[in-house]
Amino acid sequence: MTDQLQRFIFDQTDIRGEITRLDTSYQETISNHHYPEVVAHLLGEFLAAATLLSATLKFEGTITLQARSEGEIPLIMAEASSDHKLRGIAREADNAVSEDFTKLLTNGQLIITVDPKQGQRYQGIVALEGNNLSECLEAYFLQSEQLSTRVWLASDQQQAVGMMLQELPPSEQVSAEQRQQDWQHISKLAETLTAPELLSLPFDELLYRLYHQEQVRMFEPDALAFQCSCSETRTLNALRTLGREELDSIIEEAGAIEVNCEFCHQHYSFDGTAIAQLFEPTLH
Repeated sequence: MTDQLQRFIFDQTDIRGEITRLDTSYQETISNHHYPEVVAHLLGEFLAAATLLSATLKFEGTITLQARSEGEIPLIMAEASSDHKLRGIAREADNAVSEDFTKLLTNGQLIITVDPKQGQRYQGIVALEGNNLSECLEAYFLQSEQLSTRVWLASDQQQAVGMMLQELPPSEQVSAEQRQQDWQHISKLAETLTAPELLSLPFDELLYRLYHQEQVRMFEPDALAFQCSCSETRTLNALRTLGREELDSIIEEAGAIEVNCEFCHQHYSFDGTAIAQLFEPTLH
């Protein structure tokens, strides 16, 4: 199994980590589209990053990582759920060619949305001021969450991978001075990690290569899969917001309302009867 999210911790420290590798789920995400190479590459990084961030969810829901910009990619986003389902998309980026992150996402904003099934939706927004997505995420956590975080991402159009280190809330067992020393030591070792290593090495071998002198505890990995959250019901609910008059006008002109999901290309078709039922009063 290659689509996995692996959690690990460093015993006797306040540091945790996550590694992810996306193979089939990444391929299914990009196979529905004809993205330029640089777009597919960056979308892979967004998917890996969203997967890493989803490991911070302590409830049922989704986390969405989105960038809007004036650059060659106006919009790119990836979504990961607490039950490890992924999807992603880039829009209006057919002519993107630059390998420079700042040109792809010029004057961009990074938007992270946490959407629990129960409870209040949360959204954090920061300017895209790094040279790559990893730097932008690290700045986000420092500014919004005030948590020391390091992120490494890579994609080669066959797979997308990522690793994240993050400080946990302070514990009574570790002094403030020791926390700082631990973080500097663990993150410094990770800076030797190369993209080819991240792309090619099994999780256990990668961690051993970096931390064979540390006490690293690995947990059972979670399986990941591409899954779009679109459905006929959700599509109808979205259409309802247009209003009865607008929908009836489309039906009169075209005979039916045709909707294609941008993420998975699922096709939905609704005739006049379906639209009329949508606005029928609910009986209690």
